Amino acid sequence: MSIVMRTKRYAFLIHRWTGVGMCLLMALWFVSGIIMLFIGYPKLTPWERLGALPVIEDRACCITPDMALSRSKAAADVKEIVLTSIRNQPHYLLREGSGDYTVVDAISGNVQPKADVTSALAGARAFIPHESAEYVASIHEDRWTHSRSLDPHRPLHVIQMNDPASTRVYVSSSTGQVVLDVPNAERLWNYVGAWLHWLYMLRSQAVDPAWTWSVIVISAIGMVTAFTGILNGIWRWRFARPYKNGSKSPFREVTMRWHHILGLVFGAILFTWIFSGLMSMNPVGIFDAKGARPDIKSYQGGSPAVMRLQLNPVEALSLLKANGFLTRELEWRVMNGKPFLLARDGKAETRLVLQTGNKYVVTDRWPEEELMKAAARLIPAPVLSHQKLEAYDAYYYKRGEASMYGANERRLPALRIVYGDPGKTWVHLDVRTGQVELSMDQSQRLGRWFFNLLHSWDLPAMLNSKWLRELTIALLSLGGLLLSATGLIIAFRRISKWQAKSRLG
Repeated sequence: MSIVMRTKRYAFLIHRWTGVGMCLLMALWFVSGIIMLFIGYPKLTPWERLGALPVIEDRACCITPDMALSRSKAAADVKEIVLTSIRNQPHYLLREGSGDYTVVDAISGNVQPKADVTSALAGARAFIPHESAEYVASIHEDRWTHSRSLDPHRPLHVIQMNDPASTRVYVSSSTGQVVLDVPNAERLWNYVGAWLHWLYMLRSQAVDPAWTWSVIVISAIGMVTAFTGILNGIWRWRFARPYKNGSKSPFREVTMRWHHILGLVFGAILFTWIFSGLMSMNPVGIFDAKGARPDIKSYQGGSPAVMRLQLNPVEALSLLKANGFLTRELEWRVMNGKPFLLARDGKAETRLVLQTGNKYVVTDRWPEEELMKAAARLIPAPVLSHQKLEAYDAYYYKRGEASMYGANERRLPALRIVYGDPGKTWVHLDVRTGQVELSMDQSQRLGRWFFNLLHSWDLPAMLNSKWLRELTIALLSLGGLLLSATGLIIAFRRISKWQAKSRLG
């Protein structure tokens, strides 16, 4: 047997037997992928969280941050000071360098204990008012709470609300805040959506190497199945001279013939999606940042525990209100050694309170020169260039809420700074908050193309034509589903024949 014939035979056998194991999973991937276009993995977006908070009234508030810090056992190590509402009452959240929280009642000045069942229920009722609630359990992690961002809040109190949506609410034991809400319909759709698509039935914790490598290996096998199928399909298709039956496919049986044709039409997209799904797992850290990461401490140039605007909360809230801004959260921050206040309203819109000379001013964005001074401290390398983005592009863009990135605010304008470090890092600064919104070195930008583009088709032009993008992906997914379904029928027949021979043998 020649090398060519031997190669074709091995490709045929590999496709046949790996396909027996993969066709069902591929079909489920396509079904779940279509659902994920419209219903994403549960998340609490900033606008949902802030929209559920009351406006902080200046007449009813508050002790100063200095007084709140005096209640902390690690005041010098506090890296975040936030005035927010918990159970509809103003509280300070003091986050230490370790990630632990100290919660201080902003009226009485008393340190609050860890959230118990009673306070968790009260927090859930404040989030969804006028509805009764039932305590379910205290959990460390479940199928909806794998996100690492929830680690400081574990264990989580699970509350079942009796609202029309039958929402399940997760409350932080550290702060008493609602950190996730999952309506019943979202839970049910996710069982056949993201939870199935990401094989979360195999995942038991936030960092789970067994799950990671299971997905990598399964995806690699899927790629082999798809690739050998494409090769077999091309080799068996008569492009010039039809077979004796008049068809360009050698298969007379309907399912085999349609599997062949569908494979030629949709095999490439199947391979691309499996490949990009594999890339999403960042195998062996291939897309990890290779150089220095942004030095946030240096960028800040100080801690709010040490340097703060000498403006008490009542004056700050009154000043913001006089400028037409109804504050629901107020945060003390520092950038390049300059303290400031960041205020947020119920729609996650922001305002800055800055000190200019002897007065305080409210503005909606940082001056570009101030951002550039701070940016020079982010990466230990020269700044090669910078660009103000007034529109989204291929690297800095916003996704719909169904996406796994749906909670990323990604405001415009943004400032892109290009550094001359070995990793050729790009940093995107949010002009309205001053925070680092996105950092990507050369490896991470490559991962953007190999995963995000190939898997989600998320170029701005495609995202702007939302219905066309979703319709196209859905139709291609249906084609892939039909391809997988015909493979499933063929696999069932193959297994049935094998079992029959085993019984006879």
